[in-house]
Amino acid sequence: MVAVFTVIHIVLTITLIVLVLVQRGKGADVGAAFGSGASSTVFGSQGSASFLTRATALVATLFFVTSLTLSYFGGHRGEHKSVIESTQSVTDKPSLDLPSDKPVLPAN
Repeated sequence: MVAVFTVIHIVLTITLIVLVLVQRGKGADVGAAFGSGASSTVFGSQGSASFLTRATALVATLFFVTSLTLSYFGGHRGEHKSVIESTQSVTDKPSLDLPSDKPVLPAN
């Protein structure tokens, strides 16, 4: 499940970067990026600015939703232990019965 959200998050990130880079500042016409005149663009004379703005807002919202979802999944994995507790639980486990160097004395 986390892998699916991670892939969606990466795709949204790339899409958001592209949408922001395609847009121009307020001083320049957005339609100038697609051709010579604003009225001959794919989106019409006013449509490209509103379309790109709405698409950017939608992708940004989805980006934040996937960010929050991934942070939720990351925070709810397994037990919450500190580093000290996790090392103590490893050292407190019983050791294997390995032969020791001490001689075994016969019982009387």
